[in-house]
Amino acid sequence: MKRDIFSPEHELFREGFKRFAKREIEPKIAQWNSAGISDRASWRAMGEAGYLGANMPTEYGGGGCDFLYDAIVLEELAYLRAHALQTSLHTDICMPYLLHYGSPEQKQQFLRPAISGELLLAIAMTEPGTGSDLANVQTRARRDGDSFVIDGAKTFISNGQNCDLVIVVAKTDPDAVPPHKGISLLLVPCSSPGFVRGKKLDKLGLRGQDTSEMFFDQCRVPAHNLLGQAGMGFKYLMTQLQQERLTIAISSIASCRRALDDTLDYVRQRRAFGQAIGSFQNTQFKLAELATQVEIGQSFVDQLIVRHAQGQALATEASMAKYWVTDLQKRLTSECLQLFGGYGFMLEYPISMDYADAAVQTIYAGTNEIMKLIIARRLGLG
Repeated sequence: MKRDIFSPEHELFREGFKRFAKREIEPKIAQWNSAGISDRASWRAMGEAGYLGANMPTEYGGGGCDFLYDAIVLEELAYLRAHALQTSLHTDICMPYLLHYGSPEQKQQFLRPAISGELLLAIAMTEPGTGSDLANVQTRARRDGDSFVIDGAKTFISNGQNCDLVIVVAKTDPDAVPPHKGISLLLVPCSSPGFVRGKKLDKLGLRGQDTSEMFFDQCRVPAHNLLGQAGMGFKYLMTQLQQERLTIAISSIASCRRALDDTLDYVRQRRAFGQAIGSFQNTQFKLAELATQVEIGQSFVDQLIVRHAQGQALATEASMAKYWVTDLQKRLTSECLQLFGGYGFMLEYPISMDYADAAVQTIYAGTNEIMKLIIARRLGLG
């Protein structure tokens, strides 16, 4: 189905990025998946070419463009299966915190080099015992003169090995009532005394992404590294989650399309009982269903991309897209793998990686169960 949300300028940008990705990214994907981490030179190349922060203001080195340009980068990286290059985290999740809540000095110090690819970002929300319960984080940050001293542990932190700066979610007022009013965000350079980068975690899927533990042992940062206002951290997180969940839906539907395209190619060529397996009615029905569902998902996501770029509040719709499209991704990759038969279970066929990579999509950025709770409450049911 023809998509009509992108202008000719957007499509020129897409073609330029495709050429860049074919030259600079695609040859490295297997190496990243094997090593479990992307290389810094590729991040710098992305920044130098203007593909990090296209949606950021020009005064900090960004492109000054609309969100659709970022969406194009997300789609093309997902279609390439270049999941190791976590630009959605760096550009579309972490950068907005700096842009919207950072001081002029913080933006110059951190946002500008992040856009150039010289400084890589991560955000540390999840803790070993809290999961989605952000209001009850146990990491503490106490004021000590001109510093904050941070103690606690974080886990499942994407970009955890590569990052240079971490946005840390911590309690600055453990006695606040309700508890979420005691949460603040702190900018923690990874060179800070007391910051300990934990082990790189071994995962089922997304093998090229470095995901880590982090520890803060009397970690001291300047008081001016407070991001925004003290006690406003939970509100900031809730405000930015719309874009985070939408970016997951954007990448997820692109991954669905790649898995579907590869499966269509396979069933046209693979023969059994003297004919292509794509000629079997079961195969035709199954792929017709999946193709229809991908188009439905794409139409919904496209609508949200445009409305988000216009600045509309879409907390309900972004939650719907995140849960529905990632559920589709898990179902689609399972059905496609089945059509590959025994070859689908072999790691030399990318559909096996698609199947493993899909598993986490319904878990991070708020589980799909949490998404359904948000939707239900917005419907007046709780």
